Amino acid sequence: QVQLVESGGGLVQTGGSRRLSCAASGRTFSLDAMGWFRQAPGKEREFVAAIGWSSSITYYADSVKGRFTISSYNAKNTVHLQMNSLKPEDTAVYYCAAVIRPKIYHHSDYVAYDSWGQGTQVTVSS
Repeated sequence: QVQLVESGGGLVQTGGSRRLSCAASGRTFSLDAMGWFRQAPGKEREFVAAIGWSSSITYYADSVKGRFTISSYNAKNTVHLQMNSLKPEDTAVYYCAAVIRPKIYHHSDYVAYDSWGQGTQVTVSS
């Protein structure tokens, strides 16, 4: 199994920045992609960003393009999400997820991800 631990959440002001980190451990040699999803109270989980582990190709939701940047440090099995120009709409619990099992999938589909972290709260005040 793969264990994921998120960190970096907290309270920030509108227009501020925050960097989230996710460290993976366990059977990480089979990692295909890692991504970030978020869920606000009363709303469904939504895709934020993802990165191919070998290709380094990145994908972003339209709502965060130009503001968020996902990056990976493969040697340490770590992925980061740099969040800039934060808005109150970004307030949510952010979850790190990993695609491990071989499959054909789209990066934005949560059902494709095999392992999940417990989440970290990001609150943007105004």
